[in-house]
Amino acid sequence: MFVNWPERFFCNSPVRRFLQARQVRQWLGMRRPTQGSDVLEIGCGNGAGARLILDHFRPRSLTALDPDPDMLRLARKRLAGTIATVVEGDAQRLPWEDASFDAVVNFGIVHHLEDWRAGLGEVARVLRPGGAFYIEEIFPDLYASPFWRHVVAHPVHDRFRAPEFKAELDRLGLALLPGYHESRLTMLGVAVKKEDA
Repeated sequence: MFVNWPERFFCNSPVRRFLQARQVRQWLGMRRPTQGSDVLEIGCGNGAGARLILDHFRPRSLTALDPDPDMLRLARKRLAGTIATVVEGDAQRLPWEDASFDAVVNFGIVHHLEDWRAGLGEVARVLRPGGAFYIEEIFPDLYASPFWRHVVAHPVHDRFRAPEFKAELDRLGLALLPGYHESRLTMLGVAVKKEDA
């Protein structure tokens, strides 16, 4: 799940930080997390999203996960002196016990995973019942267009669009809350783990 240089450039840009801040505000309009919660961000990159989570979610703990050592160095620098713990790891094989987090945050990471179903399964597994999955995702009509598929590096097999993504959330016991936004290109929403899942 490593990103290539064009995506790294975008992820480290002020434009991306602006978009993430806007997305966080939209998420909070759908479901405001309880203060004092334990939060995991998958694919934290340079830590910009984690800073927003710290500022707006006010968690008790924040764990920021990424597989890329170069990005983790940037994240550790950005998050120095905060409560955040930065961890190297794979979102398809999370190193935590079941029901370890009250919230999992995904700033457009699941579409990078070779086995996106495994990634969603891991999110559902580590969420506590009633916990929230904060979702930003993009679909192949955006990143696999004739131009972009030659610029950005994404897996090409078994990709998902909104119907497949929502069906997998439902299968895993993650219920999308009202107010989510979906288009042919993107999705932004919050899914809550059912109490009996």
